[in-house]
Amino acid sequence: MALVLCEIDDGVATVTLNNPAVRNAVSVDMNRELDEVFDALEADQSVGAVVLTGAPPAFSAGANLDDLLAAGDPKSLSAMYSGFLRVAHTPLPTVAAVNGAAVGAGMNFALACDVILAGSQAMFESRFLQIAIHPGGGHTWRLRQICDRQTAMAMVLFGERLDGRRAAEIGLAWKCVDDGDLLEEARRMARRPARAPRGLTKAMKQTIIDMGEVADSAAAVAREVEPQVWSMIQPEFKERVAALKEAISKSS
Repeated sequence: MALVLCEIDDGVATVTLNNPAVRNAVSVDMNRELDEVFDALEADQSVGAVVLTGAPPAFSAGANLDDLLAAGDPKSLSAMYSGFLRVAHTPLPTVAAVNGAAVGAGMNFALACDVILAGSQAMFESRFLQIAIHPGGGHTWRLRQICDRQTAMAMVLFGERLDGRRAAEIGLAWKCVDDGDLLEEARRMARRPARAPRGLTKAMKQTIIDMGEVADSAAAVAREVEPQVWSMIQPEFKERVAALKEAISKSS
């Protein structure tokens, strides 16, 4: 059985973690398949965005415990986190469609995506404290990048869990939608960058990431000017501006 499924439609790849018998627990084998899937997607110029979800009933309920127990050194632990880091480092825009429990290492998959959509049955739980293991894979850093210090403390140190609605209220998720609408809403969002020039979305994503290290307005302007000039000499910009001008002319 394939542990990772991939379906491509209208420029959007839907990648599904697929081991429902163990609630899509993160394993070394699953991570290897994710590497292969994302290598293929990044090489496929027809793909412009990715939706990541889990085979029901969960998104991903944490690490495979046997693999985790066997990972007693930094190199082995790195193998446990390679899958979600592959998602985190892809230049493709990514949307997490969290359709159930996203726990521990499984929650890392949601945190790795650019945007998180939560279904009404979503549940976010750090759970490292509960099994007496320190968080790994950049879990606390990514949580702090999305939320505030108090949220990270409540979830990691105090073991609080969040449903989809609460996650959206505090900004961990972009929004919470009915479970039946979750995948279509995630695909709807993903189609926008998927239909844009791929080089442009890649540059935009990297700029937003880099802005986390920018301290003032002047540096922000300087960071944006080069990719903006680059985008203005691309044929897509000129074509779309010409089409917009024509539409304005016809409507006036």
